[in-house]
Amino acid sequence: MMPPSPSKPKSKARIAAYLGGHRGEALAAWFLRLQFYRILSRRYKTPVGEIDLIAERFGTVVFVEVKARSRAATEAETLEGINRSRILRAAQYWQARHPARAASPLRFDVIFLTPGRWPRHIKDAFGG
Repeated sequence: MMPPSPSKPKSKARIAAYLGGHRGEALAAWFLRLQFYRILSRRYKTPVGEIDLIAERFGTVVFVEVKARSRAATEAETLEGINRSRILRAAQYWQARHPARAASPLRFDVIFLTPGRWPRHIKDAFGG
């Protein structure tokens, strides 16, 4: 079986998910800005994966994964299911291309977005 043609229109559900992801990342970026983070990059694409947001606050570079969920109850299992190795490899790729920030402390955060609730920011989500 052949892969679908790139010119073929995507499904409505796929388009809605894509747009929802953009909205979620924009909301998370504003949430971080209100806490005095400076957004360095959004949807940073690398050959090894994508980082939703790269921010900086007080000299620490923060790689942020944004997760939109319909219910807050799914946050714990979502946190466990995040592909940490992909994010770490993408962060290493970013670091290699920004040598001036090589000495900066790094952190990996997750922001959960749930309808009707404030964004939940988990700092240092991957531990030490």
